[in-house]
Amino acid sequence: MSVESTLLIGLPPIIDVGVETLILGSFPSPVSLAAQQYYAHRQNQFWRIMAAIVGEPLADFVYAEKQRALLRHRIGVWDVYRSCRREGALDAAIQCAEENDFSRLTQEVPQLRRVCFNGKTSGRFERLFRKLGYTTCVLPSTSPAYTLAFERKLEAWQAGVFGK
Repeated sequence: MSVESTLLIGLPPIIDVGVETLILGSFPSPVSLAAQQYYAHRQNQFWRIMAAIVGEPLADFVYAEKQRALLRHRIGVWDVYRSCRREGALDAAIQCAEENDFSRLTQEVPQLRRVCFNGKTSGRFERLFRKLGYTTCVLPSTSPAYTLAFERKLEAWQAGVFGK
């Protein structure tokens, strides 16, 4: 990949003052960027997993309602990278990445206690958040590129998101 590839800008966070658990991905896929929606690729298992965790049919909701439902359950979503250069959708192709400004979390998300990472790429930030005093966990990626069985992913996510 050439460093001259287009600079991609990520999505704004789904957060509010009531969020207690924040899920951090790496960077939106091309499909998600085009739709301006987190986890918009139909094969990504994020919304299916979250539906099972919160007990609401999130996959059936329009995006705005998905966001409201997560916030009702005190769950936020964001990415570790604000921008990057990447051809394709794989995290391994991310170059020239700029981190999001996490300093704002203390003010904007005062109830935040747990930070979960959707896969190993975002999980590289786990130590930073642990040092800041948050409970952390690195979860199996919901990406279709990570082929762990859905049931095993769901089990890990249920334990991680609610600390069971």
